[in-house]
This record gives sequence, structure tokens and C-alpha cells, in this order.
Amino acid sequence: MALARILVVDDTPANVKLLADLLTIKGYEVATAPNGEEGLKRLAEQRPDLVLLDVMMPGINGYEVCRAIRADPSTGVLPVVMVTSLDPAQERIKGLEAGADDFLTKPINQAELLARVKSLLRIKSLYDQLGELNANLEKRVAEQVAQLDRFARLKRFVSPRIGDLIIAGEVDDPLKTHRREITVVFTDLRGFTNFSETAEPEEAMDVLRAYHGELGRIAMAHEGTIEHFAGDGVMILFNDPIPIGEHELAAIRMALEMRQAVGALGTGWKKRGYDLGFGIGIANGYATLGAIGFEGRRDYGAIGPVTNLSARLCSEAKAGQILISQRLYGKVEERVEAESVGELPLKGIQRAVGAYNVLGLRE
Repeated sequence: MALARILVVDDTPANVKLLADLLTIKGYEVATAPNGEEGLKRLAEQRPDLVLLDVMMPGINGYEVCRAIRADPSTGVLPVVMVTSLDPAQERIKGLEAGADDFLTKPINQAELLARVKSLLRIKSLYDQLGELNANLEKRVAEQVAQLDRFARLKRFVSPRIGDLIIAGEVDDPLKTHRREITVVFTDLRGFTNFSETAEPEEAMDVLRAYHGELGRIAMAHEGTIEHFAGDGVMILFNDPIPIGEHELAAIRMALEMRQAVGALGTGWKKRGYDLGFGIGIANGYATLGAIGFEGRRDYGAIGPVTNLSARLCSEAKAGQILISQRLYGKVEERVEAESVGELPLKGIQRAVGAYNVLGLRE
């Protein structure tokens, strides 16, 4: 443990030697200064733990030195003991007004001096510990605020329960790049492009609000992760950022509920003359996931062939169809009613892909 350092400021050499010898014998490290100006220089150089300060000195007196010490935020709580041979009552008031912590009269009682020094150093030590705790707390708070900010952005994509787990630290940081098997659902509206070219912008926005509202509600209920909205296209991931048991079936259950909900919306749209259908593509495979973007604008995303496959299956799906990949069907065929639609040539994929149209779940 480092020795406490005490600065003795006094213009009388005999007093300085007496105090320095006494404090050194008691195990303290001592620095000295012959006047107020030198005392302030030593203070900046030595960073003492306590100052013994004579009141009457040529140039800057003890009161002025004490005020200078208190004016500096870095020494605002540094213990200062003023020493004088003048009237104790009057000088004590002046010393306290200048910011001194304690007061001793000459000739100094050695036992009293040591007791006061020990007491004030203990208080200084507690202040130092508190300062370290505050500094660590500020650092931790800053780190946690930054982390919460990152995860708050992520909560836009996930259900409230998953978002709470992320913020509580019960899952790994999902924004770090990682690889995982996922099930990807891609949806869009059949005929929306033609509709948006002829409809008023307000009408198109009304359709998208209702459509996104239903899909978002259902995705959250099934603990899907909304990777992005792009007009009428929506991509939803399962099994990330937290693993989900039977995520393949969870994705299909969600898709079936979405088909029913958007079908109900479609009834109202048809009454207003909007010819819109709903198609879904679902694929299963491995992807790389994490933060995508640049400083100040990062989003959570997935990259891999599985995302492209689900989007291409969605493009092939007719209104009301839920097309799933061969790989996915092989995992759920005992639980799902589906019909083969044969080998489909898909844009951007070299070989034709086997696909199935989901009719419903087996009882």
C-alpha cells in the first residue's frame, strides 16, 4: 500500500524540520515548501494527500493558498490543516471561511497533530474510494447505455419477450457476426406493383399500414424476427437471435395465420376495387447474421443462399400459396399437409428447385 504523502508549507525552517521529522517517523512521505507560492507548485507536482499550512507567511499567506486549493476542482476535497500562533478563535473562523478542514495552534501538540492527520487521511481515503467507484460507475453506465441503444434498435425486429431477454443479457449479443441454421419467410402482395402505379399514394399507404400491421402482429406472436420491410415485401427469420424449438414448424404456423389474416384484409380491398393477392416463400438453411450498415446506421440482417431462396419461392407463389423448399419439406412432412409443385427454375439459382405448396397442418 502506498504511503500517504503530506505537504508541509511553512516559512520557518525549524517548524518545517520538526513536522517533517515527526511525520516521517510515523511512516508518512513528506514534501515541504518554504512559502505559499512554492507550496502551490509542490501541490501540483507532488499531489499530496494532506496539506499542513502555516497561516502567516510572506507573499501569499495561508488563507490565500487555501482558497486557491479549494478553487481547483482536482483538490476540492484535499484535507487542509492550518497552523498558527495567532488568536485561535479568530483565526479558526478565517481558516474555515477559506476552506480549511481543521486548525492547530502553535506550539503544536504532537499527539493531537498525529490524531488529526490520521483522521483526515482516513476521510480522504474514503473520498478517493468514492471517486473511483463513481468513475467506474460512470464508465459502466456509459457502456450499458451504448449497449441498450444498440439493443433498442434490435428490438424493432424481434418480439418484446426476445427483446427483453437480449437486454437482460440472457442471450449473446445478436449484433455480433455469427452463423446459425435459420428458417426464412418471405412475403409479398401479388399485384401490388400495378396497384401502386394507378392508386393514389394515400391509398397505397393505407394498404401497407394494414398489411404491415397484421404481419407484424402475427410475427411477434410467433416469435419471428422481422429482418426488414421493403414496400410490400417482408422478410422474417426464425431461430435467431435466440434458438427456437422446431423453428421450421413455427415459421409454417405463422405463414398459415398470415394467409388467413391477409385473406380477410383482401375481402375489404376487393370491395374498394383493389386486386391484391398474397404469396409466401419459406426456406431453411444456414446463414451469417449480425449488424449490417455503417457507423450511425446499422441494422440487423442475414446473408446466405437461404434468404435468396425464400425470396425466389415467394416470387413464384401464386395468390394464396405458401411455397416451401425441398429441404424444409423433408423436415416437416409428417406434420404438414402439402402438395408438390415440381421443380421450379428460380432466378439467380443455377438448378431447378423442388418446392411444395403448404395446405395446412396435420391433425
